[in-house]
Amino acid sequence: MKVLVVGGSGGIGLALVKQLCQRSDIQQVIATWHVNPQHFQHPKLNWQPLDISNEQSIAQLFSQIDKLDWLINCVGVLHSSTLKPEKSLAQCQADNFMLSMQLNALPSLMLAKYAASAIKASTTGVFVSISAKVGSIADNRLGGWHSYRSSKAALNMVLKNIAIEWQRSHPKICVLAWHPGTTNTELSKPFQRNVPAVKLLSSEQSAAYLLKKITTLTSEHTGQFWAWDGTQIAW
Repeated sequence: MKVLVVGGSGGIGLALVKQLCQRSDIQQVIATWHVNPQHFQHPKLNWQPLDISNEQSIAQLFSQIDKLDWLINCVGVLHSSTLKPEKSLAQCQADNFMLSMQLNALPSLMLAKYAASAIKASTTGVFVSISAKVGSIADNRLGGWHSYRSSKAALNMVLKNIAIEWQRSHPKICVLAWHPGTTNTELSKPFQRNVPAVKLLSSEQSAAYLLKKITTLTSEHTGQFWAWDGTQIAW
């Protein structure tokens, strides 16, 4: 099989890349980076630069890919030097909200647009994007984190829409949203204080849970939202 990991230079992304390279059923792994190129190398691995916020960059990447089985999108943003999760409406800023949408929701839409041809012929095809449980409207009881929650909820809707359309045009492909749990990466580091040690996953653990789940899925499971512990999450 041929796999594309978008955001392969991040915590979970790099762990996925390394584990995929060790699998006997994987022939080639394409992994993307943006700011920081990775030094990890493997005979199966092909690193490609990608600006996920630029549609032309995505189109250029897929112009080089004629066949694909798994597409795993690990790109997302929670915080930066200027972007902080809002605790109240008073902290909301339009630019930060749009940045969250641009990096958390829009990429999956564009990836599906340009991957549609390459993945269509796969009989074991999977398109999965890393989402977050806080994007579940049904599960939201605390509020706050307006931009991040909204962008992940938008991502979930994008994936549900893709799943419905591809049931007609790509009937053998499974599309899903994935909650990786609180993983010990730069994304979650400022928010780990109240997370029990047993629920703080390493990147390697999170990647292993995702790959284990992917191998159990068929097209009958398309359009679902799953968590790292094997539970299904309500939209």
